Amino acid sequence: MLMQSARRQKGDTLIEVLFAFTIFSLVVVGAITIMNQGTVAAQRSLETTIVRQEIDSQATTLRFLHDAYVAAYQSNGAYPATTAAGQWKLMADNLSATSASAFDTGSTKCPTPPAGSFILNGAQAKFIKGSSIILIPASSYAQLTYDATSNELLSAAGVWIEGIRSPVPADTNAQNARFIDFHIRACWDNPGPGPAMTIGTIVRLYEPRG
Repeated sequence: MLMQSARRQKGDTLIEVLFAFTIFSLVVVGAITIMNQGTVAAQRSLETTIVRQEIDSQATTLRFLHDAYVAAYQSNGAYPATTAAGQWKLMADNLSATSASAFDTGSTKCPTPPAGSFILNGAQAKFIKGSSIILIPASSYAQLTYDATSNELLSAAGVWIEGIRSPVPADTNAQNARFIDFHIRACWDNPGPGPAMTIGTIVRLYEPRG
């Protein structure tokens, strides 16, 4: 009787085993996909926070140079380049663009900073004219790199500024209220699928006249 009972017991068929393995594989793949999506989202959030700090630093340096220039302003005055006021004057004299460049947030590739773009050395409050050596594409996220000893700016990877001076108004009474719009921009590769990561802000600062 025992032998007959043992013979009647059956194991799982090949189809049942394959079905169970398929279900297990789907669960594992789904779990890995969710984990990867969470990792990419966390990476995006971290990079965005770091880049936002870089942009805020550039905006703060702009306002510092502007305040120094306003405090030292004299009609037809001279401002040594070693001073913050002199750095503002140097920066303002190098503005040539009449409009900001297109900043397409739907592209997978970051744009090249246009001619006339620049960056600021926040550690030294200095104007740095844009060049292919200073303004370079971001290899990871947008960031500024400094020399640890001298605080000289080595590169601005994926970060740049475009300064656009307001047009001269026809009304002579309004000509003393001209301003400069500083478009601070950052662009870097998306850590996951999708368009390039971009952050931008505009700082409007008025120039003293008269």
